[in-house]
Amino acid sequence: MIEILTPAEVDRARRTGALVGTILQTLRDRTRVGTNLLEIDRWTKQLIEDAGAESCYVDYAPSFGRGPFGHHVCTAVNDAVLHGLPHDRALADGDLLTLDLAVSLDGIAADAAISFVVGTVDPADAALIDATERALAAGIAAARPGARTGDLSHAIGTVLEDAGYPVNVEFGGHGIGSTMHQDPHVSNTGRPGRGYTLRPGLLLALEPWVMADTDVLVTEPDGWTLRSATGARTAHTEHTIAITEDGAEVLTLPR
Repeated sequence: MIEILTPAEVDRARRTGALVGTILQTLRDRTRVGTNLLEIDRWTKQLIEDAGAESCYVDYAPSFGRGPFGHHVCTAVNDAVLHGLPHDRALADGDLLTLDLAVSLDGIAADAAISFVVGTVDPADAALIDATERALAAGIAAARPGARTGDLSHAIGTVLEDAGYPVNVEFGGHGIGSTMHQDPHVSNTGRPGRGYTLRPGLLLALEPWVMADTDVLVTEPDGWTLRSATGARTAHTEHTIAITEDGAEVLTLPR
């Protein structure tokens, strides 16, 4: 399903997006060396409930996961990159953490992710994170009415590949609206001029992610967490954007 939102629905999406961005910033500010992943999940649950919103993850049970996710935020550490299932782990100095969050408020969902290092930052980790952030900015800059999803994919992939990182195409960006995952799919690399034509009212979650030296994923025994096949470090950055008459509006910035 590809959903085109009305102006009133886009306005509701702005509120959802601001909430997602604000929760992620709050989580980042609270996270320290020694913070437990389950503690982050508890904070997230409370912040969502305090806002009168709903988690998109607790009951989420897609074909690629093992049953309902059962938690409120994805916590991927070091070589984990996607769908990180929170578990009893205290973060150590130098851990690279990705938090991926989607919530629904007033019937509209928004989705975003941030990667950051807890404590001492290794320059290689900083470069990984920077590449995903620059790729996301390039994808957003390419998003406007009349552009095609392939234009966004090409912009994102060019940055990641020029930075020297392999690009996996199994998971990427997606449409979003009344539900978290919708068409169209937005790959993190692709050919310009191909794919769905963007229209005002379309919401997209763009999410560049990379693994330092491979494009191959492996699934943890928990049935959810995806890791790099080589044990290489990873990074993932995501924003939900709205296509407007003038271009793209980033919805998931913190208040």
